[in-house]
Amino acid sequence: MSEIILTVDSVDLVELYGANNSKLNILRKAFPTVTITSRGSHVKMSGAKKETQNAKSKLEMMVRLLREHKELPAQTVQELVKGKNPFAHKLSPNSSANKTIIHGRGGKQIKAKTRNQKRLIEATENNDVVFAVGPAGTGKTYTAVALAVRALKNRMVKKIILTRPAVEAGESLGFLPGDLQEKVDPYLRPLYDALDDMLPAEKLQQFMATRVIEIAPLAFMRGRTLDNAFIILDEAQNCSTLQLKMFLTRLGPSAKCIITGDLSQVDLPFHQKSGLRRSLELLGGLEGIEAIRLDAEDVVRHRLVKEIIRAYERSDEEKRQQHEAAQDNGKAKGAAPHHRPAEGESKEEE
Repeated sequence: MSEIILTVDSVDLVELYGANNSKLNILRKAFPTVTITSRGSHVKMSGAKKETQNAKSKLEMMVRLLREHKELPAQTVQELVKGKNPFAHKLSPNSSANKTIIHGRGGKQIKAKTRNQKRLIEATENNDVVFAVGPAGTGKTYTAVALAVRALKNRMVKKIILTRPAVEAGESLGFLPGDLQEKVDPYLRPLYDALDDMLPAEKLQQFMATRVIEIAPLAFMRGRTLDNAFIILDEAQNCSTLQLKMFLTRLGPSAKCIITGDLSQVDLPFHQKSGLRRSLELLGGLEGIEAIRLDAEDVVRHRLVKEIIRAYERSDEEKRQQHEAAQDNGKAKGAAPHHRPAEGESKEEE
């Protein structure tokens, strides 16, 4: 059994639930094994875990549709619970993925610039956990931070949590001078740079002081439950399998999470494998989780960065082919018949 309590705010509850709870009853009818009760802005759902999560996802879509369009027709709710995607238009010319995510400092428009960045926005709107995997310069971290700031401004979450493995310090940060924020600042600098682009300095300082935007070093995440939060795990290729499992099991019922990483830049010790690759293999088919792969075509930095990435990819592919060829040759040699000594024949005589 699973129990989830959602807090709904920034929408007209009568428009969301419908007259005499008519729209909520559509949701109840679609999930008969889930008990759905509402009390003001709180909606409680209990039942089998999978069904409860599905009902939660549908209600969140209802809330989002109401926020975006200021209305929620009963027909739309009917289509939603039947499995039709109300956001299927997102990649059309007028889609939300093509629109400005937020206005940054000085009115700067921050929006997706490439096809896969648009897919990242779409995936985040329709899933609670999204992996954004690709080489440096593809805008995965920047887009993730923009989506987090938008969610905070729209009151879809109450806080933003930024985390990143501090590989160089072996996750043992105690010997570094300064308080916790000063210890982890060097590792979280790319996230702060993105925030600086999107929030006025005074507002950012206020959010940091009140922990609306929180620094959460990965080493210190154990035992926490992260709810009503938009969480970004950056540089996830430098997490071990156990670290990523620990992080993913911190998520509360109303959390959103983007995990970014570049599998071509693993800084872990040679003997330690990246947990990001393992997580992608294990979790790729789960409902509510999606992986977006970015590539050289998504690079938004200097024009040479794209060519640099392609050069390294060609080199990596050549090394992979050489390695496979060496393995095949080794297997062929190992398959050659060996002379077995006859009974009574010594190995020396062989």
